Amino acid sequence: MTLAALTLAAAKHRTGTPWRAVPAAVALLLLSGVLFQAEAAAVVARVDLSSQRMTVSVNGVPRYSWLVSTARRGYVTPTGVYRPQRLYREYYSRKYYNSPMPYSIFYSGGFAIHGSYAVSQLGGPASHGCIRLHPANAATLYSLVRSYGQGNTTIVITR
Repeated sequence: MTLAALTLAAAKHRTGTPWRAVPAAVALLLLSGVLFQAEAAAVVARVDLSSQRMTVSVNGVPRYSWLVSTARRGYVTPTGVYRPQRLYREYYSRKYYNSPMPYSIFYSGGFAIHGSYAVSQLGGPASHGCIRLHPANAATLYSLVRSYGQGNTTIVITR
């Protein structure tokens, strides 16, 4: 029996109406698919906004743990599960004073993981929403994404 069928059966038993469980079943399937997607990826970069830390696993094995800087007060770093959309070895912000963003990995519109030369700010919120890394760590992550592929990389951002 599938997960959806089990969920519907359990709901019918409790409520007498299986249709009340449809939104819950769909949500459960979507959530389990997203979680499976993150675990199945060869490279998983997890960003914890509360600790300002990124951990990177390769083939399920934790390999790196780095300090990051995310959105400061008045800005937001979006949470969720993403795939890299665009990669740039060298990139300059079109929105914020042509600031250098080495080893950029764009994951949602204009939001990216990238290197920052403001290394003294790592470990605390300081950005306009992007996820900043030490340039050497950004180069390592960039190399992993290039090696394993964007389709085999997942970015998970949590509070």
